[in-house]
Amino acid sequence: MAKSHGSSIKDDDTYEALRDKGYDKSKAAAIANAQANDEMSPSKKGGKAPPYEEWTKDELIARAGELDIEGRWDMTKAELIKALRD
Repeated sequence: MAKSHGSSIKDDDTYEALRDKGYDKSKAAAIANAQANDEMSPSKKGGKAPPYEEWTKDELIARAGELDIEGRWDMTKAELIKALRD
């Protein structure tokens, strides 16, 4: 059984497991507390945006522009997707 870390840590076992994996104290506490809260779903990943494959080439170029990706105008859709993911 994990030792108690006081009332600031809601799930001591998860906190200890995360610390053992190398997470810093703050990150481990945030994850452990989120998992202990039934109203939160920290294991869900990703946002609401569709995958890049569903974007138009113009949308990909605009996003590449936001990230200052050079040569975006000459890239194919596949190249844009790769550049955005890198």
